[in-house]
Amino acid sequence: MNTIRRAYIGLGANLGDARSTLRTVLEQLRQTAGILHCLSSHFYRTAPVDATGPDYINAVAALDTTLAPLELLDVLQALENQHGRQRPYKNAPRTLDLDLLLYGDTTMNTPRLTLPHPRMHERAFVLAPLSELAPTLKLTQGSAMELLAMLTDQPIERLN
Repeated sequence: MNTIRRAYIGLGANLGDARSTLRTVLEQLRQTAGILHCLSSHFYRTAPVDATGPDYINAVAALDTTLAPLELLDVLQALENQHGRQRPYKNAPRTLDLDLLLYGDTTMNTPRLTLPHPRMHERAFVLAPLSELAPTLKLTQGSAMELLAMLTDQPIERLN
């Protein structure tokens, strides 16, 4: 039997109907073989970080999965492609962005995937929804909630 791991996925979009896209992707994740449970944070509105374009709608999903990290990454990238993700330049606006943030206590550094995600501790749009789902979660740099409190230069609005 495959081991079940808790993974956290960052979701974001700032082109098209971002809220609808995120709702659809969460449902697609729930229906994916190897994903046993998928819980989502609320949606949040944030300005782009290190980029231009419209505001983003962001969330984090907590998954219980039997998929290996690279198998899960393949699922996420296939969903991005299905939803029209283009990569014309670094940090371009996007119809969908899915980032594998954490996969159990796995650490990994390959050309395709780095775990834990190397910049999540610097991003309010990750830390706010992550703290909602896992308020006691500790990252290498500190607790998600403490790290979020230090990011006063990144306004974030929780949506209904």
